[in-house]
Amino acid sequence: MTSDAQTYVIKDLALQCGVTLPAARLVYQTYGELDSDRRNVILYPTSYGAQHSDIDWLIGRDRILDPTRYFIIIPNQLGNGLSTSPSNDDHCGLAEDGFWFTHYDNIRAQAQMLREVFGIDTLALVYGWSMGAQQAYYWGSHYPDRVERLAALCGTAKTTDHNKIFLWSLRSALTADPAWNGHRFTGVPDRGYQAYARIYASWAASQAYYREQPYLQFGYDSLEDYLQRGWEANYRQRDPHNLIAMIDTWLRCDVGNTPVFEGDYARAMSRIQAKTLVMPASTDLYFTPDDCAAEAQLIAGATYSPIPSIWGHRAGNPYQNAEDEAFIRQAVATLLQS
Repeated sequence: MTSDAQTYVIKDLALQCGVTLPAARLVYQTYGELDSDRRNVILYPTSYGAQHSDIDWLIGRDRILDPTRYFIIIPNQLGNGLSTSPSNDDHCGLAEDGFWFTHYDNIRAQAQMLREVFGIDTLALVYGWSMGAQQAYYWGSHYPDRVERLAALCGTAKTTDHNKIFLWSLRSALTADPAWNGHRFTGVPDRGYQAYARIYASWAASQAYYREQPYLQFGYDSLEDYLQRGWEANYRQRDPHNLIAMIDTWLRCDVGNTPVFEGDYARAMSRIQAKTLVMPASTDLYFTPDDCAAEAQLIAGATYSPIPSIWGHRAGNPYQNAEDEAFIRQAVATLLQS
């Protein structure tokens, strides 16, 4: 059973950037039924640019996450346009105004919602891809006694310098548009969206992907058609302020950079007690296998299992990609049985 999306309001949410939101909204959707002991819960945070309806395709009896066995909750991250974001709350700004969200803000809001709305203390699994994987690492390090299992697909617990260059390029592409006034967009950043989408597409899939052109199987008739309809059109659906807000969150991802660990990334990683699956894609260009393997070594007993795929970063969200979906489904099933 799937519910309609719900909204949880948090009064006076103090953000890491120093701003307090008088009424922060956390929008979430649930799938399946909560057991009487409240132990069958999977938390599935959203990825960059995504809302819950964009990523719930993998929830189903024969998919990666089974709602007939688990109660699955997708919380929309702050800044994604559904939960409190620059587009829907005048108290929100961007980094130019000294305002940003962090994953520490996200997980504290999520933890409060789980406890107050559902009485949930223990999570059977935190499952996340990309920015969702980042939130999973924050959960595992900050609530080690509440997370039994953690599946981090194509994401790291700390944004690398190389990854930051990619993010800065996206931000620069949007804010180079004439509609940007230094703090806000005064109109639609048409040229910004176009440049942004092409940068994103070049990093999100591998060189082999573009050589083999699997996108032609999905109704695109050329590379340009794929870039326009498969990338640019999708991101044009998102408010550009929200896209920047989520970049600002991603740039600041570091599980150690919270009041709990005071900058000690290694100590934060060592706190993870959950049975952890670290699953990069073999051809991911910004959450590289080497970076993910290095983090797996910091987590006691972690399983490191790269997805052998030409799909690059998108192998971790294998919509229209049955081979990679099957690989992930088997690995997650094994994790849940452990």
